[in-house]
Parts: sequence; structure tokens; C-alpha cells
Amino acid sequence: MKITEVVDQAVRATVEALGFELDEVEYQKEQGNWVLTLYIDAPGGVTLDDCERVSHAVDPILDEADPIPDAYYLSVSSIGLDRPLKKDRDFARNVGNKLDVKLYAPVNKKKEFLGTLVSFDADFFTIALVGKDGAVGNEMTIARKDAALVRPHIDFA
Repeated sequence: MKITEVVDQAVRATVEALGFELDEVEYQKEQGNWVLTLYIDAPGGVTLDDCERVSHAVDPILDEADPIPDAYYLSVSSIGLDRPLKKDRDFARNVGNKLDVKLYAPVNKKKEFLGTLVSFDADFFTIALVGKDGAVGNEMTIARKDAALVRPHIDFA
């Protein structure tokens, strides 16, 4: 079993008991150091104090379970406003919202699209294309495997 899976199993109940969803666990080397990152979410969003509270709650659990052989830094973070959509629950959370979509290969000579997420399933998602004028146009169905990046669109207006 992967380290991330062991950590997920060890801390998920504690994170959920605090009122948060454990969205993802990452374990990777950053600037020469191992970093274990827990990404959390909550209906009203996540504050810095929330991250600190979760960190203090899971730290002793990780010390006792000792699932990581190397020295590492523990990081707890919100999933972020522009976190890429990867899992079904990411897509479900964004139905009706605008998305930025980048494809691996062009469609009609374009690789980047802006659209409102209409629907999704395990293999495809459908967006209603949004033009430069903000008007909603035709729908486009995209295979999830063909999307290099799908993330919530953020308007800086």
C-alpha cells in the first residue's frame, strides 16, 4: 500500500470529525525535502486556523502510526480556488460553474476553452462554451483523458 493511502486511512476519521473533507494526500519531494500535504475542504471554505487545527490533530496520529520512513514536513492546505478537477467529486462540486479547459491536442485549431460545466461521467464532461462577450454558446463534450488541465475559471473583474 502506498504511503498516501496509509496516511489517508490513518487520519481521515479525525479530519472528518473536525468537520472537514480530506480531499487528497500528497507525498513528494520539494526542494530536497519530503513534504506530506493534506488537502482539506469544507462547505464554507477553509481558513489558516482550520489548517492549523487539523495539523495539530493529525500530527500525533502520524507519529504513532509512523507510516513514513523518511524525515518529512507536514503541511495542511485548502484545496484552493483554482485546484484542477481530477476526481468525480471535483466535477460534481463545479456543475454550473465556469471552467478553463486545456486540451492535449487541438479541436478546431484551439486547445483552450472557457465553458460552464453542464454534466460529467466517468469518461466525459460537457461544457457550454462561453464566448469573449460572455454569451453562452454551443455545448462541447470532451473526453476526460483528452484534457490536459481542467480548473475553475476565476474572474478578476
